[in-house]
Amino acid sequence: MTDFRILDEKDTKEVVEKLYNAYPKAGYYLNFKTIDQLFVLVILSAQTRDETVNKLAPQLFSRYHTIKDFAYANPTELSKMIKSVNFANSKADHIIAASKVIMQEFGGKVPNTMEFLTKLPGIGRKSANVILTNGFGIVEGIPVDTWVIKISRRLGLTQNIDPDKIEKDLISKLPKSRWSKLQYVFKEHGKSTCKVVPICSKCIVNRLCKRNGVVKSI
Repeated sequence: MTDFRILDEKDTKEVVEKLYNAYPKAGYYLNFKTIDQLFVLVILSAQTRDETVNKLAPQLFSRYHTIKDFAYANPTELSKMIKSVNFANSKADHIIAASKVIMQEFGGKVPNTMEFLTKLPGIGRKSANVILTNGFGIVEGIPVDTWVIKISRRLGLTQNIDPDKIEKDLISKLPKSRWSKLQYVFKEHGKSTCKVVPICSKCIVNRLCKRNGVVKSI
């Protein structure tokens, strides 16, 4: 990684502010009405397009209303209802298993701590951060998905590839007020500009970006 370039503190602040100002409406992209729904959607969304998850949600939640309903769901039936998502069978198993734990250990209420959430089947640190932030308003960390990994490395905010290490780097460099929306701001920037072949000529942070790993751009 000798050629990897990292942004200094001043440029980091400028990059983040420019991106936040460019995407003021960036926010969570899955449609939910309750904490129970959010919990299930987060499991379903792994490695699956947001549009796919949002499309199946109404029918799914007309059949299963609460964590209790999911805890007693028939695995085959649930798998069929979510068959449009990737790894549907595994996700159905995770949802049912996690819901049973929530019923048995938390009285049917989704827990609101990182410690307990990450002990549930199908829930890692990224998912737990999403649930805490969007369901409980608790900002404990930064969800690190593929967009955050790609863009934070390209910009020069981190040279790590491990999500946990990237999260630690970002937490150390950004004010807490910027943690909750970073994933969504980066996603919007990735979809509009910082694509597989980035449109660097139109990028608002072109002057500051380190372009780590960028072989070809427009």
